[in-house]
Amino acid sequence: MSAHLATPLETPVAAPAPTFADAVARLRALLKGDLDAVNGEILARMTSPVQLIPDLAGHLVKAGGKRIRPMMTLAAARALAYDGDHHVKLAAAVELIHGATLLHDDVVDGSSLRRGARTANVIWGNKESVLVGDFVFSRAFELMVAAGDLRVLQVLSRASGVIAEGEVLQLTTQKNIDTTFETYIDVVDAKTAALFAGAAHAGAIIAGAAPDAETGLRDYGRYFGIAYQLIDDVLDYDGSHNDLGKNIGDDFREGKMTLPVVYAVARARTEEKSFWRRVIVEGRQEDGDFEQAAALMNRDSAIADTIACARQYTDRALNELRHVEESEYADALRDLVQTSLSRIT
Repeated sequence: MSAHLATPLETPVAAPAPTFADAVARLRALLKGDLDAVNGEILARMTSPVQLIPDLAGHLVKAGGKRIRPMMTLAAARALAYDGDHHVKLAAAVELIHGATLLHDDVVDGSSLRRGARTANVIWGNKESVLVGDFVFSRAFELMVAAGDLRVLQVLSRASGVIAEGEVLQLTTQKNIDTTFETYIDVVDAKTAALFAGAAHAGAIIAGAAPDAETGLRDYGRYFGIAYQLIDDVLDYDGSHNDLGKNIGDDFREGKMTLPVVYAVARARTEEKSFWRRVIVEGRQEDGDFEQAAALMNRDSAIADTIACARQYTDRALNELRHVEESEYADALRDLVQTSLSRIT
């Protein structure tokens, strides 16, 4: 009787870890009906008899984007079992605030690419972009008022002011190689994290959240927003066009003191200080300078430590969600943070 050979056991193939894109897609699927309503609100608010306004604003809307900020408003409200429709108006307001700041930022920074497409200031001009940005801001405030909650109006109005303060503070750090870690985090906290925090906070308020859940969602948004910006800082030196949605190296070319640069300058050897002064302070950049800057950052762990800092903030954001009861929406918000670092891995 012939012996039967044992069939070797097959090693199961582990499913790939979910990515940030997966987490965004999951949240978008959960919120599909709400997001459709948000897009409808935005399009309705972009009408004007001055044709340039809907043309230019429509260009920004059609450029897409992940819609992370309005989804945070919607998900925060849904996680707290909100069943009204004012969260849609607030989510649309949040996205319009974000869009207005992008129009203004691209003028200030002289950017030519946004979300993989030519920026409005390149197509129509700087004056037109600034003025339409003002129009978009005004429409955002109309939506806030329509939601009928003075506390939400206060929160998002304050966030708009803080964003402007952050942009001005960033101008004082640009080309300033004496910028400290603390100052740079203040910039990020204001110009980026304020709207993340306001987005989640608005959803919590309109849903009538308990105090712990309200502050937890606000701080979740704030810490996630800081981490998100730090990841963008890394991608400018160690990413791709698809990761960032704009030209790689734009921050470097504009002399922005992002966290990798702050770390690299602080750790530079004496003979390297003149390099950083030339490329950042004086703005005299030559072929190969971007590659040299990235190499110095990697040698001195500036990239690695920026990633580590981002991870600390994602951990803080996750900790704040302990104040929110378990639900598919809270779980999706958690996934958004947990996978965010995959943008750079």
